[in-house]
Amino acid sequence: MQHKRIKIFAILLSGLGMTGLHAQESINATGSNASGSGGSISYSIGQVFYTTNTGMNGFAAQGVQQPYEISVVTAIEATHGIDLSVLAYPNPTTDLLQLKVDASTSFGIQSMYYQLYDMNGKLLQNKRLIENEVQIDMSNYVSSIYFIRIIFDRRTIKEFKIIKK
Repeated sequence: MQHKRIKIFAILLSGLGMTGLHAQESINATGSNASGSGGSISYSIGQVFYTTNTGMNGFAAQGVQQPYEISVVTAIEATHGIDLSVLAYPNPTTDLLQLKVDASTSFGIQSMYYQLYDMNGKLLQNKRLIENEVQIDMSNYVSSIYFIRIIFDRRTIKEFKIIKK
């Protein structure tokens, strides 16, 4: 009789513990993409709430659609009279990515190259820069996040996070 009570008590306790478990859920009425001369936006209608949880190492935002974060990941300060400007656009990209490098004559564009990496750190392309503006074909790559490093004298000068749609 005592074992039967303990089993029933254990089942009741585990049942009460499971009532606090919830999965992420969203029921939306509709949603779509809209674009105009000022840009484009994706939206959803019917999301009941949106919360953000913050911790010591960052934050996590719950919701149906989250915005893209586009940023320059690293940069080394210019030294020894180096005048350098590097742009990667459009970001997010679909097919062709433009890489534009404006360097001073002392820096020398021919002594620079770029490296394209996937999210796992696998090197996909490693090419020397010949001109100030280079087109990088991204059409053969899957939708993901990639990294482009600009290298000079075995140092990373700039690194970009590129989003491929």
